[in-house]
Amino acid sequence: MRDTGDTLSRFGYKQQLSRTLGLRDLLTYGLIYIVPIAPFIIFGVVFDASKGMVALTYLVGIVAMTFTALSYREMSREFPISGSVYAYAGRALSPEAGFISGWMVLLDYLLAPTLLYVSGAVAIQSVIPSVPQHVWIVLFVVFNTTVNLMGVAITAAMNKVLLVVELTVLVLFIVFAVIAITQGKNGAHWSLTPFYNPSEFSIGPIFSALSVAALSFIGFDAISTLAEEVKGGPRVVGRATLLSLFVVGALFVVQTYLAALLLPGETSLPREAAEDTAFYDVAGVAGGTWLKSLTAGTTVLATAVATSLVAQTATSRLLFSMARDGQLPRFLAHVNRKHRVPERALVFVAALSLALGLPLAGRVDLVASLVNFGALFSFLMLQLSVVFHFLVRRRARTYGMHLVVPFCGLVIIGYVLYRANAHAQIVGSCWLVIGLAVLVARRSTGRSVTLGSAE
Repeated sequence: MRDTGDTLSRFGYKQQLSRTLGLRDLLTYGLIYIVPIAPFIIFGVVFDASKGMVALTYLVGIVAMTFTALSYREMSREFPISGSVYAYAGRALSPEAGFISGWMVLLDYLLAPTLLYVSGAVAIQSVIPSVPQHVWIVLFVVFNTTVNLMGVAITAAMNKVLLVVELTVLVLFIVFAVIAITQGKNGAHWSLTPFYNPSEFSIGPIFSALSVAALSFIGFDAISTLAEEVKGGPRVVGRATLLSLFVVGALFVVQTYLAALLLPGETSLPREAAEDTAFYDVAGVAGGTWLKSLTAGTTVLATAVATSLVAQTATSRLLFSMARDGQLPRFLAHVNRKHRVPERALVFVAALSLALGLPLAGRVDLVASLVNFGALFSFLMLQLSVVFHFLVRRRARTYGMHLVVPFCGLVIIGYVLYRANAHAQIVGSCWLVIGLAVLVARRSTGRSVTLGSAE
């Protein structure tokens, strides 16, 4: 099915954004957003929480996120429009449910660029301590905003270059880690302990670790925000979503398995190392100081430039979608005629990143805990949307894909949220209450809560 402006007209919209992206572009976008080297940043925290079974944690994560990715695939085919879970829940459940879903995912999307800029500033200051973190944050924000304003095609081209850099460094780590383990450096030897340690295993710690590791996976869902900029039909979005998850998930398992083997006999790490330098220290064991510095430097490039670039893109598209429906100020729905990008939404994300990033410099843990809650809550709403849309509204009998799959995703993600950090639960719940209050205020003043036109 060829996706044109006629497809959007079914939902009450017209084609405004530029359709230039293919499967390879979406896959690259997804890989960049998820970050193939994401475990570099939080390896120590996940290692501690899982009592050394970090590879098992990421393997469970692939299974958990597969159910969610399958649901995204199904809904992206039904609703090939921007907005992600906001658009899906709004049409499958109700406009009110769509607003709350969009509100909760905003907690993830609005803070994700800030998290990436803060993480990058922390990492680069460890290499260049003479430059304050605030300066780096400003430079990163200005650079990424400039690239995004030039158009989605420019962003896609830059993504490919940055992805090659990340994958090259990851391959180097894998090669040197395999050599180091084979040679027995640091007492390392081949074993399955990072997958299963019978003396330490219990399901609770694994899911507690997964509540942190989930941060590594968040991003494959953002592919759906580009649905109105894809050529080749709506199936391309679903295919790219699953492919990006499987490819990056496999890389997560491999790199964390090898890194854990280079810490033989360990089930916990010193607090400072766990929070900041654990993976870089392991890279130093595998290849020496040069590899430690290379992995740290690449992490800066991946977070503060590559991933924050696509995070700003995805966030601006969500704001554009909600503003187009009148759920947010309509000035955010403005599209630049030349580059065909939502320029005001892009600038707003940049301004918010500066407003939050500068005072939160050095507080990676705090921002990360908030990002996770919003994303996982939106996944729950997605699963409910699949069940209601296919089995209730359409009265389909596809119970495997549209009941079993979303139910499994609902249970797993729900348990991960239950095991999440208490601080994230409290702040996330407060954000939900604020969203409900906004919704009630809109209704009480007679303001419409609609999405485009009725299907």
